[in-house]
Amino acid sequence: MTNSRARETTEAIERLYISMRHLFYRGFFKPGGVSGESIRSLLKTINPEIYGSMNVPSKLELNGLMYVLDRLPEGIEECAFIHLTSDEGFDKGSFEPIVPKKRRRNCYRIDEHQMNIEVLLGRSEIYDILTHLTFLFIEADKIRHLAFAQDENWKPTRAFKIIEEVVKGEKKFSRKEKEVALIHLSSLIGRTFDETLRAYNTFGDDNNPDRLFKIIYNLAKVSLEDAKQTREREIHFSSILRERVGHHYFGEKWAHKVKEVLYDNDLHMRPLHIISANMHSVKNMLYGNDALKKKDSKEVDYKLYGEISDKKDLRDKVSKYALEEGMIYINDKSGSNIDVQIIDLSKTNLKNTPFSDIKYGGDDVIMVFDYAFGEQAFEVMDELLRPFEHKGEVYMMKVKSVSIMGKAGILAGGKGDIMIPTSHIFEGTADNYPFENALKLEDFKDDELLAFEGPMITVLGTSLQNRDILSYFMNTSWKAIGLEMEGAHYQKAIQVASKIRHHITPDLFVMYAYYASDNPLETGSTLSSGGLGLTGVKPTYLITLKILEKILRSAKKELFA
Repeated sequence: MTNSRARETTEAIERLYISMRHLFYRGFFKPGGVSGESIRSLLKTINPEIYGSMNVPSKLELNGLMYVLDRLPEGIEECAFIHLTSDEGFDKGSFEPIVPKKRRRNCYRIDEHQMNIEVLLGRSEIYDILTHLTFLFIEADKIRHLAFAQDENWKPTRAFKIIEEVVKGEKKFSRKEKEVALIHLSSLIGRTFDETLRAYNTFGDDNNPDRLFKIIYNLAKVSLEDAKQTREREIHFSSILRERVGHHYFGEKWAHKVKEVLYDNDLHMRPLHIISANMHSVKNMLYGNDALKKKDSKEVDYKLYGEISDKKDLRDKVSKYALEEGMIYINDKSGSNIDVQIIDLSKTNLKNTPFSDIKYGGDDVIMVFDYAFGEQAFEVMDELLRPFEHKGEVYMMKVKSVSIMGKAGILAGGKGDIMIPTSHIFEGTADNYPFENALKLEDFKDDELLAFEGPMITVLGTSLQNRDILSYFMNTSWKAIGLEMEGAHYQKAIQVASKIRHHITPDLFVMYAYYASDNPLETGSTLSSGGLGLTGVKPTYLITLKILEKILRSAKKELFA
């Protein structure tokens, strides 16, 4: 049964992406029309874990709603018209950018009815947004069915009238009256009072305590206007976005800037180690002790790194010191949303770091760049590894290693555990990328953390996976240990550059390691259950430690020592 459900899910995911791509190139669609209904039906067939009770008509999915709204612009629930655009100069007008809490993207409220969302990261971002919007429309229509009579009169229920009263704010509610309103809200959305109260506190803040009421009210209102055909919902893709997607428009600008900075600092012909990771762990391990006047001990001080993660003043001190010591920081202006740090190891004092015993004496350069998103990973890596043309000369990048570290969903363990991939399998295709990983299971022997080694699935979207397909990947001969969104795209670019186009040496070594942000097979441990917090500190820094050790030892031919 699980295998047939897994096959059904895989087919539905493929069809969903084909449908989304078709609608993107068509230029628009109506969520309440035939195309919108088709996407909705496929999402319901997949029934992703992250969207919880989406398929239960009498119950609103609160965790999924919070997850989605954290990644979409505030106020999106009020808008019937959603336009996906490229960077088209809205920031030059008087529009205030709205940046979602959990996604670095600029959005603009054009008027009462329209929200524009800037898409800079390529197809994966478009699919991600459309998937979240589809879930939002499903929940909106669910609320409408629960809040209004399903006839030509569309008479609101008593509970919805009370919700409307709270939203309009014409009457001052006492605490008891607010609790009565919450009881009516919980009854309407099919949740217990306790769950609704928790959601009310989670969604709201001091400036907007009644945000949950407003979200429910506006989702229902926009859905009702669509059903009555007084103002039908529409999603548009701008012609400039359609022209740019797939053409490496932002990736080429980003890579050119990076190479220009390397050239200007006379680092372009030096041995280069590329790391795709966060913007703090490499910097903190190389500069943290000196910046904060701490003496390095033989044990790695994970507590110190936790404190730096937790305190802005400490982070600022480390950043200031790193820049004074020669670290180069590129604040990305290309539109790729990928910042860069460049570290010249010949100028870096390792005496007061966890690497003091390596006695490094080379002139290698480390380049750390921020996380890419899905298919964007191929674009930025492909452009970065191409030869650099400058003043009539062509320079080949002297890449010695490429390392990828990040968060991923784990299948075999729990939050905070470590995954060491031996291959990347691209979901929904026969594409697979086996490779020799310079990081090994034995590098991660630790009393507190578990580590797993094996194939990993590069998925089309983390928010689309369900229990059946994940169990299939884990329990069959695939023996997958986890899922992420960039590995196959990175490896495809590395293999093309090193083995086919010969833009870089085929002798480079690669390192991939991920720490678990969630276990989508465990109830309560999906991405919608919240972030890792300080649980992520130790695995992040343990992976960083091992990557930097291998890089420093590679100069002394001690890579596997």
